[in-house]
Amino acid sequence: MKNLAASIAISAFAATGAEAEAEKNPRVAPPAVYDIAPGLGHFTDDVLFGEFWKRKDLTPRDRSLVTISALISTGKGHVLANHVKRALENGVEPVEVGEVVTHLAFYSGWPNAMSAVTEVKKVFDELKIAPVTDSSDERIRLDPATEAARVASVEASVASTAPALAELTNRALFGDLWLRPDLSARDRSLVTMSALVAMGQPDQFAFHANRALDSGLTSEEAAEVVTHVGFYAGWPRAMSAVPVLKNVLETRRASAGQAGGDLKIVRRGSDPVAGPAARFTGSVQVSAAYKGDGGARIGGATVSFEAGAHTAWHTHPLGQTLFVVSGRGYVQKEGGPIEVIEPGDVVWIPPMVKHWHGASPDEPMVHFAVSEAVDGNSVNWMEKVSVEDYRKDPDTE
Repeated sequence: MKNLAASIAISAFAATGAEAEAEKNPRVAPPAVYDIAPGLGHFTDDVLFGEFWKRKDLTPRDRSLVTISALISTGKGHVLANHVKRALENGVEPVEVGEVVTHLAFYSGWPNAMSAVTEVKKVFDELKIAPVTDSSDERIRLDPATEAARVASVEASVASTAPALAELTNRALFGDLWLRPDLSARDRSLVTMSALVAMGQPDQFAFHANRALDSGLTSEEAAEVVTHVGFYAGWPRAMSAVPVLKNVLETRRASAGQAGGDLKIVRRGSDPVAGPAARFTGSVQVSAAYKGDGGARIGGATVSFEAGAHTAWHTHPLGQTLFVVSGRGYVQKEGGPIEVIEPGDVVWIPPMVKHWHGASPDEPMVHFAVSEAVDGNSVNWMEKVSVEDYRKDPDTE
């Protein structure tokens, strides 16, 4: 009897412990998962929801935004409903759910957004949520300098090839969507980052990671976004985003570390190198080259042309400024006349304008050249200027 009583007590204790554990980590995975793939049931209940969703590196609300963004952008509408319900429980407002769908129409395509509308509508109907309307709050204001640089980059890299895409990017995407107050600037960046990782778009990820960090997302939160998306879009997508985020964070740390640092003086005539024959005609010397530190994109050098020496045709992704120091020079854009430039003249060459410059046939010229880089590149070299074109007399054109 004593043994029987002890067995009953142990069984009761075990049952109580199991119930407590079940209450602590309630099952999320459907019973069929345990019937077919019990390991998946374990990772779903114990790791994903029992552990990872409880991490403090992101709030439950942020995790819901990341999750529904990953699902919408990858067309997984069939599992969206439960996560929309969870998002509403975690503090995401109905209007914000709708705005996530709207935002991702631009980043993952209209078909994904329209499919998401159908699934979200079912949830709203089930929960008797009234139709949402646009917020009447003041539109978001973005930093003018940052926006000016972004516009210049779009114009330089997109406009010449796809002018309508460039125009819509500046007017509709960043000039309208990103200013809507239905999601904060930080949340829009969070949503965009999540979608880009989920879709495997690391080339676009760096820009939006920087934008997110500028909008208040911390480096720890950014890393957690990448990790979280791994569960919903696969480990390879998350792993591909890690080197990009690593570079973004290291660049920002280096830039921050140089705030208030020492001046850099590049002495005249320092480190002279001959202009390579593939890029110049005649004798050319480049000296006193410099490049901005950290996140700065600016760089330049003093370029000395002997009489008759000049560059090949080329373009600059963000344009170029020339300041003539001495002598008499020429500059020409494709299709335009040769222009004479002299000491004190400043020349601005717009982004992606094909041009060349150098000394006049009978007099040397020295200029200081400044340009900015996009993804590390500040110039695109092309063919050499023909003798006939260079020898045209600008005074008679």
